Amino acid sequence: MLYDTLRATASALGKVVYRPTIEGVENIPPSGPVILAGNHLSFSDSVVIPLAVPRRVRFLAKAAYFEGPGVKGRLSRFTFTALGAVPVRRGSSREALDALELGLRALKDGEAFAIYPEGTRSRDGRLYRGRTGVAHLAMESGAPVVPFALSGTERIQPIGARIPRVAEITIRFGTPMVFGPDHYGGRKPGPARRAITDEIMAAIQRLSGQEEAGVYNAYPGRDDA
Repeated sequence: MLYDTLRATASALGKVVYRPTIEGVENIPPSGPVILAGNHLSFSDSVVIPLAVPRRVRFLAKAAYFEGPGVKGRLSRFTFTALGAVPVRRGSSREALDALELGLRALKDGEAFAIYPEGTRSRDGRLYRGRTGVAHLAMESGAPVVPFALSGTERIQPIGARIPRVAEITIRFGTPMVFGPDHYGGRKPGPARRAITDEIMAAIQRLSGQEEAGVYNAYPGRDDA
């Protein structure tokens, strides 16, 4: 109830202020498990997506957003919790596996789960190579993958900016992609996950039009979502 109320209010306000262009939202199944996989340009992406999608969306967010002190910390914790975020710590392989397990649990519960295969936001606007966790989720859950592309969110809150700005944004959702356990049959799990991830990233690139970096994006400092 809290999520529905907050989403409806914030979505209406956001559409008045930002007048976003939203394309292909009909590609998102109205119920059942679905993985939303997209590019990552800004801290604000994790606010924009839950407000643009007409159903509850779960996503991963840094544990720091839930642990801050004072009024600001409480407001951050309330906002991210209400939007459907799941707190995770980032760094070790064990923590990465724990994050994937949280995502798989959400999918098995029939929820929509959003993920940024690049791992962290792009600081130069290019699309970085996808990490294979998205393929693991797709193969283990059998859930369809709906690729999406954001543009303009990097102007809402540029790196280093504390106050959001008004900017035109576009959100495009692509055709659902389905990858079962037998997809790319005959390949070992590792190569299969790599091939599936590359296929998903190619779909994201077609939607976004971004230049491909061809390498993995490094995890910089604490200011990344």
